[in-house]
Amino acid sequence: MYTTCMLSVGNTAPSFSLPDQVGTMHSLEQYHGKWVILYLYPKDDTTGCTKEACGFRDAHTEFENKGIVILGLSKDSVKSHGKFASKYALNFPILSDESTETIKAYESFGQKKFMGRTYMGTFRNTFLINPQGKLAKVYENVNPLTHPEHMLQDIKNLS
Repeated sequence: MYTTCMLSVGNTAPSFSLPDQVGTMHSLEQYHGKWVILYLYPKDDTTGCTKEACGFRDAHTEFENKGIVILGLSKDSVKSHGKFASKYALNFPILSDESTETIKAYESFGQKKFMGRTYMGTFRNTFLINPQGKLAKVYENVNPLTHPEHMLQDIKNLS
């Protein structure tokens, strides 16, 4: 089961202030004037989430050269993010939202099904936020294997 995100292009992106994998606080406001990729994922160190994170890691220089900030976000703890980032040499902030308040503000938390089990979890959604803090594109239920490359293509088309 997957619920469609109602946030749409042109909406102001929900504000946040969250710690990353080393405890440094990040807020959307501090990135005003820059493009931001905010990608939400279910769980550190799982197959799909690792592939997606490593894809963003490997493309980081290309995004950075275009002036784009990458921020990962899940409900895992700062400590879990620290281990995940170290293990895979991730070169961008991964934000911790243990309360799921921000994940819910981005309409990316709800009922999921996997192998016949129903549970509450984070949807694999990504938000491209423009320099004015508005949503430029919303990606829902993305493929973690191809998503970073897909984002690069879309960003080339926006330029």
